[in-house]
Amino acid sequence: MRNWPNWPYHSIAVVLCSAALLAGCGKKEQATAQRGQVVAHVGDEVITNQELENEFRLANIPPDKQKDPEIVKQVLGQLVTRKYLLQQALNAKLDREPGVLLDLLRAREQVLENAYLLRRVMSKPPTKADIDRYIADNPAKFSNRKLLQVDQIAFPLGPAAQSVVESSREAKSLDELDQQLTAASIPHGRQSGVLSSGDVGPELFDKIEAKKADDVFFVRSGQNGIFFKVLGEETRPLEGQAAANQARQLMRNDALKGEIGIATYSANMEAKFEGEYQQIMQGQGKGQ
Repeated sequence: MRNWPNWPYHSIAVVLCSAALLAGCGKKEQATAQRGQVVAHVGDEVITNQELENEFRLANIPPDKQKDPEIVKQVLGQLVTRKYLLQQALNAKLDREPGVLLDLLRAREQVLENAYLLRRVMSKPPTKADIDRYIADNPAKFSNRKLLQVDQIAFPLGPAAQSVVESSREAKSLDELDQQLTAASIPHGRQSGVLSSGDVGPELFDKIEAKKADDVFFVRSGQNGIFFKVLGEETRPLEGQAAANQARQLMRNDALKGEIGIATYSANMEAKFEGEYQQIMQGQGKGQ
């Protein structure tokens, strides 16, 4: 007999009911897929042309490259592997495991969350006047944009890397930081690269402009940290349609951050926390 975690019975019921809904949706989607243009069969699973096109979209592959045999082979091969592993997981009844069910529910929530935020942002596109104003207000990203040639070290951020980041203020060279990362067994890579003035905040860019020869800088990029030293720079304005496209994307990113901020505030106003979590979320927990 399966050893279930010590969950309240109603929690197990909620998860199982949710799993049933997910399974039902899966069967309905598969029936719809059967009526579409099928490009491959993997056991009982099918892959439709619509699914393949969606993979191209998620991989940011432009339309003119979507007929390239090598690209099709790679993307379709990955999709086939995923379908095969899905079938193996279902045969092993992993979709009934409480932990897996929670992961599935979380993935569903994230997809719907992103879809909702994107729809909110796309429903209010910037006008040409908005774009022109944004370009004029951000010369470092457009008319005065500079490309910086840098020597850089990239590494994953984490607790072990934090001490190296903190000590970087005293570092005199990338070689020194390279040695510290190696000593701390933190994986990293060193290479030359190009950094745009539009990719750093105005405060950091001002520091870069006033840099000394041996100054080393640090920036965060997603889940990674980057130490870099500027080797040279050249002015490369961004103008015309390229500037408009870039401005539109940056404004979309700003709008997305704004929507997330509004949603976070609204969610916390609506949420009702229980027990010790009420004190924690109100900033009254231990150590406050």
